[in-house]
Amino acid sequence: MNDDEALDAYSRAVVGVAERVLPSVASLAVRGPRGAGAGSASVITEDGVLLTSAHVVAGADSVEAAFTDGSTVSAEVLGRDPLSDLAVLRAHGPVPPPVPIGDAATLRVGQLVVALGNPLGLAGSVTAGIVSALGRSLPTASGRIIDEVIQTDAALNPGNSGGVLADSAGRAIGVNTAVAGIGVGLAVPLNATTGAIIASLCARGRVRRAWLGIAGAQVPLPVELGTRVGSAQGLRVAGVSEHSPAAAAGLRPGDIVVEIAGTQVVSTTEVQRLLVEDAIDREIEMTVWRNGALVDVFVTPRELAVH
Repeated sequence: MNDDEALDAYSRAVVGVAERVLPSVASLAVRGPRGAGAGSASVITEDGVLLTSAHVVAGADSVEAAFTDGSTVSAEVLGRDPLSDLAVLRAHGPVPPPVPIGDAATLRVGQLVVALGNPLGLAGSVTAGIVSALGRSLPTASGRIIDEVIQTDAALNPGNSGGVLADSAGRAIGVNTAVAGIGVGLAVPLNATTGAIIASLCARGRVRRAWLGIAGAQVPLPVELGTRVGSAQGLRVAGVSEHSPAAAAGLRPGDIVVEIAGTQVVSTTEVQRLLVEDAIDREIEMTVWRNGALVDVFVTPRELAVH
């Protein structure tokens, strides 16, 4: 019996992912005004673009990427997006081939996933587990929410951030970003939405988003109203920022948003999903429930300033 025959199907899958993906995963050494830090990254293009977590390279003055073959290369931050916790780097020198990018939208709970990175300074580490849950939300330091976060029981530790969460075919389907607790790891999904963010960071170094200036919470609608608007829930406006587009349009605390730009709105997450670059400086119609009546409000979002 040869070595391959001695491995069970699970082991063969994990070994295969490690052999295909690990050479393209880098250990990052980051230096900045607050001192030294570490994390992980992966090569995503033939011309040397690396993908990592935004918090890993926050305030970086210099970044060095080291690969499992012993090669090292300096890199610069092309762009960071703290609101999605993604960042892209440009390597100043040759790098291994890119990791194939998959689509997290196809994941299923219970599916095998493999985390590759450099936890606790241990370069080239691999852990395996399953997709424990999908559709989690992860608050960022800015107060904004990262949607559709992947939860896994693959062990993640400090230094894993920015590394790859791969499926059994060796495709990157997430960027490891946080440790939520014992046995719980989280990853930002790689899908159509985050693909657009990464493309924008590569092209412009930043991501443009629209801003309304409201804070709210999901609430159930009265049965009659829910039947009328086709949704059981709406978004109650808890606060309106001074001098915001929402304030200029006349939105008030207590309004319940039931539709925006023709789409039913039931949560702050769905509002965020609608406030993309195309919505900047474009008038959109919102329908709110106010004092027992449906009221149409026209608002023009402005570009969100990210500091």
